[in-house]
Amino acid sequence: MELILGYLGLGLVLALAGIGSAIGTTIAGNAAEGGLKKRPEKSGNFMVLSALPATQGIYGFVAFFLLRSMDMPAKVFGIGLSVGLVCMLSAIRQGQVCANGIVGISQGHDNVFVQTLIYAVLPEFYAILGLVCAYLA
Repeated sequence: MELILGYLGLGLVLALAGIGSAIGTTIAGNAAEGGLKKRPEKSGNFMVLSALPATQGIYGFVAFFLLRSMDMPAKVFGIGLSVGLVCMLSAIRQGQVCANGIVGISQGHDNVFVQTLIYAVLPEFYAILGLVCAYLA
């Protein structure tokens, strides 16, 4: 029974982080599609901002490999669940921040790209923190 907990933790870290990244990149990507209609020359900026929430999926993938070498299934479950949730929620919120920046750029506020990157790093920090905690556990 306890072994099942470990496998569940591995699945959760990977699935939750991936789901969050998929939702976050979709939120930003939808804004980018709208922005391209107004400012097609800004497609590079839109692409960078749309791709940013994908990093949490990568963190979940890395955490999966860190956790699979642990021999304490209950610990793997706890870490997998918590890191997965943090990655999921931070990716979704990061997608929202990026979408707002894309809308601003599409409205002619070209100077918001760098500020949006800075604001988008704030939710990402917590996903990085979760990954570091998984490594240290």
